[in-house]
Order: sequence, then C-alpha cells, then structure tokens
Amino acid sequence: MTTPTLSPATAPQAAAPPSAAAAARPVRLLLDGDDDHAVHRAAYQWADPARGRITVDPTPHTTSPAYLALDVLRAMGRDGFSRPEAERMSTDPAWRAVTCWTLVTDVHEAIVLRAHRLTVERLRRLAAWRADTGIRLTLLAHIPEPADEQRLREHLTAAGLVDVVTVGGTAAVLGAIGPAAVGRRTGPPPRDQVYPLPTVPRSGVAAFRADCWRRQNATDFAHTDGQYRAGYAAARTWLARTRPPRPEVTVPAEGPAAPTPWNLQETEALRLFLARLTVSSPSPQHTVARVRGAQAGFLARSVLLNVPDDLTSCAGPGFTTVPLTARVVHTITVRLPNPLRAAAVAALLFTGTATSLLSMTQIGCVDEGGTTVAIDRDSRIHIGEPPGPRHMYAIPPRARPLLRAAVEFRRRTPRTANHHGLFANCFGTTPRLDALIADAGLAIPALAHPHVGDNWHTAARCWHLHTPAPPAPDAMPRLGELRP
Repeated sequence: MTTPTLSPATAPQAAAPPSAAAAARPVRLLLDGDDDHAVHRAAYQWADPARGRITVDPTPHTTSPAYLALDVLRAMGRDGFSRPEAERMSTDPAWRAVTCWTLVTDVHEAIVLRAHRLTVERLRRLAAWRADTGIRLTLLAHIPEPADEQRLREHLTAAGLVDVVTVGGTAAVLGAIGPAAVGRRTGPPPRDQVYPLPTVPRSGVAAFRADCWRRQNATDFAHTDGQYRAGYAAARTWLARTRPPRPEVTVPAEGPAAPTPWNLQETEALRLFLARLTVSSPSPQHTVARVRGAQAGFLARSVLLNVPDDLTSCAGPGFTTVPLTARVVHTITVRLPNPLRAAAVAALLFTGTATSLLSMTQIGCVDEGGTTVAIDRDSRIHIGEPPGPRHMYAIPPRARPLLRAAVEFRRRTPRTANHHGLFANCFGTTPRLDALIADAGLAIPALAHPHVGDNWHTAARCWHLHTPAPPAPDAMPRLGELRP
C-alpha cells in the first residue's frame, strides 16, 4: 500500500477547516452480526490511500488512543514507527500528525474495523479527527449480541457521535462499503532516469558555451546546451516579469556611469530565482550549465550576475541538494510519520544548507502557499543593525505538502506563535540529528560534505549596467554541427 499522493495538483493549497457540508456528513455504523470474513476482505480491498480512502485496523489487546493514531498513520502508509529503533510519538502529537496528514493529502474517507472494541476515549479522538478534517467516518462493528450493540451506542453518545446512520446485514454492509479499488499502486515509485552530463569546463559565462562545444561530443553537448538554454530563457523570462523595461540608454561622452548594485528587495528576489532555477537540478553539472545560461540571459538585459568562481566547490541548491522525486518523497513519508521530522529531512535535501541555518527557520518563514522559505538569519545575529537580505529557498512542488503539514502541526501545538522555530527538536542536539538521519534512511549531501560560509546563491550579486543592451534573442540559437 502506498502513501497518499503528495502532488500539488491534488493537495490543497493550505490546510483549512472543512466545509460545513463535509463536516455534516453523518457517521456510518455498519453492523456485521455474522462476523463474515468477506466484510473484512471488502473493507481492505476498498482502501486506496493514494485516492484518499483508508481502512484502519486497530491494534488488538490495547485501549491506548496513541496506538489508534499510529494505526491510522499505518493505514495512510506511514509505518516507519514500526521499526524497533524508530522514534515514538505520544498521544497528542500522534493525533496532530493524523489531522495534518489528512488535511494535506486529501484523505476524505476512512473505515475503522472492530469498532465494537473502541473505548469512549478512542471514539472521542475519532470524533475530533472528523470535526477537524471533515472526513467521512465509517465504523465497522462485529456484534452478534444486542447487548453489544447497545453498549456501542452508549459509547458513541458519550463520545459525541450522535449523527449515526446504521446499516445491518451482510449484503447491506457489503453494499455500503462499495467496490474494490481499481489500479491501486503498491511499493515505491520507480526511479527517475536522467542523462548524466560529463564534467563541464570551469570557464566563465563568456566562454562556457563555446568551450563545451569544443570539448564534448555531439550527444553530451546537446544535453549540456539544453540546460544552458533553459537557464538563459528562465533568466530573460524572469527579468521581463519582474523588472520594468528600462528607457533607452545613451552613453555620455565621459563614459558610462558606474554599475548600480541591486537593493535588498532585488537581492532577495534574485536569491529566490536562483534557488528555483536549480533546486531540482539532478547534478552539479546540470546546475553549472543552468547558472551560466542565466548569466548570459542577465547580460542580454544589461544586468551583471556575479556568482562564486568555482561553483562546484560551493554548497546550496543544485550542488548539495537532492531532487525530491516521487521515490524520495515516498521514502520520507513512509519512514517519518511525524510531520516536523519529515519536513526537516525534506528541507535538508532541497536547501543543501547547514543545520545551523535551518534551525533558525521560524513558522512564519514559510509563505502561505508553501512555496518559499525565507530565513532571516542576520537580524537574529546582528541585533540592532539594519536588516540584510534574507536567505531565500524555493520549495519544490513535491515538498510543499510536507512543509504545509509541518506548519499546520506546529500551529496546532499549544502555546505556539509564528516566531517560534518550525523544526522544533529536530536539529537541537547531535543525538537527535543522528536519530533523524537514521530514521529517514537517505543520504544527506549537506551533512556528508559540510561547507563553511554562505550558500552560492546567497553569495551571488547583481549590478545594473548603464550601457545599451546588446541585441539578443529570447531563445539562444543552436550552435552549428561543424567543429573546429
């Protein structure tokens, strides 16, 4: 069974309370008096977490509400806590995790088996889950005796579940459950296939493309040039959307004016653009080609983009990051049911930065759409000084539900404010960090190859050149096939 799809196309843009219509749907109580195995089988076959339908099988011989929350998480496909060495969650955090994952993954229907064994406290937790998310709750009870049914109804009333619709009889119960899911996926998604680029030259923007053309064979150059052209087009498109067209520049007799550096807001926007350009880059070679193309696109608009000379020795998006493919996100969500820990690992992978910076991430650093992270490190270190540009990171589409779940989890935690840390208790001590990495089961380049200093896109600078913009096409022309 796979975890619910974390695609931004299907996940809601923000965790929001359910609509009144959704919350008003009554609880269905299915009475299986014959304890027919076909009913169990139908409930399991109906479930499809990727389409928002789960079947919860409560752990027997326990009445703990925490175990029931873990059973719900397991039904969603998040069963990493089953490993003996994995971190455990207590009752309240576990149910907050259930609520947050339900909201961001659009789980909208749940069948709970063995409902006749649920205590009042467990039923209260299910009622709160339903009230917070608007999920359609179905309780499947196996009660051959009238006294058992009466006791269950008393428990439901005590738990506040009074709007109950009862269905009895094996045939009627099977009809209420519905048909089996079709096309249900099992196992992790396949790995993404990416063409590996050869080592690219360390040339600057002026000679990079020509040097690649001279040194690489036709196939390698076609792929490298594709990345270069993508960076060029992205830069020109971004400048056209964010920078108003400048009037025609006339060079005075005494020569052009000195370049004008970008201001704070422009620098933050530049950092975010570079992060978006490279966050999903599959290798440092792809990143270098994209950045060189972006530099050429900036120059075509009379803007000088300066980045560190040796990009491949830097840290940050595209160099010490891992593309968040469907398989990587599946691994994170399965092995880390705690939304904070899942988001922390995802942030390590898509920022490529040190934990010392990520630990400064506040709840309010994530924008409402869950698309960017803006960390104001300088104001927290240099108190009383004028603010500097924030550290900007783009959140890849597949990671956005993880960050939204973490933000929702923190906001549902008692006594929490927007200025509090987002990744609480994830990076605080070495044992906690080691446990997090062990539970995730993924290689973290930013930890395996630590770098001193700012990330490369944070060190980037831009200047307006007061010179006439050279004529340049919106798309780079292809170089000829002849070689020197």
